[in-house]
Amino acid sequence: MGARTLTHGLHMQQIAIGIDLGGTQVRAALVDEQGRILARAAEPTDALAGPDRVLAQICGLTDGLLAASNPASVVGVGVSAPGPLDTVAGVASNIPTLSGFVDFPLKAELQKRFPFPVDLENDAIAAAIGEWQFGAGKGLDNLVYVTVSTGIGGGVVSDGRVVRGRKGMAAHVGHMSVVPNGELCPCGNRGCFEAYGSGTAFARRAQMRAMESSGTTIGGDGGAIDSRSVFAAARNGDRLANQLIDEEAEILGRGFTSLIHIFSPDIIVMGGGLSHEFDRLQPGIQGYITQWAMPAFKDVRVMLAALDQNSGLVGAAALAFLTGKGVRT
Repeated sequence: MGARTLTHGLHMQQIAIGIDLGGTQVRAALVDEQGRILARAAEPTDALAGPDRVLAQICGLTDGLLAASNPASVVGVGVSAPGPLDTVAGVASNIPTLSGFVDFPLKAELQKRFPFPVDLENDAIAAAIGEWQFGAGKGLDNLVYVTVSTGIGGGVVSDGRVVRGRKGMAAHVGHMSVVPNGELCPCGNRGCFEAYGSGTAFARRAQMRAMESSGTTIGGDGGAIDSRSVFAAARNGDRLANQLIDEEAEILGRGFTSLIHIFSPDIIVMGGGLSHEFDRLQPGIQGYITQWAMPAFKDVRVMLAALDQNSGLVGAAALAFLTGKGVRT
């Protein structure tokens, strides 16, 4: 739905601006206090052009939404961005997918460009806030959000508060070691959860195993071997594809079980690209937890992110609302 069709009704309510800055896309939305996206806009990130250009993209999208919708009251701007981010100082430490974002004062530079208060949050923590306030974790005091996509990221709400830690960099759950001296992770360590459980790792495993197997349809038509093609082959009864998926579910189950033991959440919320196949993965993940979690933790459920790919966008806006109300998250 275009922003221009939503003008009526925005004049009387408070809204927040949510920004989701990614290496592939910049997205902006106007979000109401119920977490509903009232208008949105997006464009491909000019990831190699440097911070000034990317910030101009953010402002351009936001200006377009505000001009079309003309809301009466904007409480603030919440920005979700990939880490590592020092959200206490408001600095992007080193965003690998965006050129020039090394020790870059992202919050201060955005604040220069907006007349509204700006809040900055790591993308996975923002997604956790979105699911906590408006999604699968609404009404709960304890949850762990895990995004399983190109990498693995996370966010934690514990005792009704967002866990941020030193410099606001808590919950880099993809970088806990699950295999001693294991596969090399993009972070430089070996054996990380991300190096085994991410969508990238899953696709790489499928490519290697398909080359070694003569009885599989994976990649048989010369097409790309990626997560989507493996799940498609599995639906057609391919034995290797189903085996690979079962192994992925076990890897995720192992990582999630560790997170359950550490944080004792009411639920684990799974988002990210691989969550689109949640129905196929969930039984294996839950089965691992049931088998290997300590008895008092076996009943923790793994849930699909209710906001789908908008968890971070809505979570960033939710942060602006909470800050505007003086709520300490």
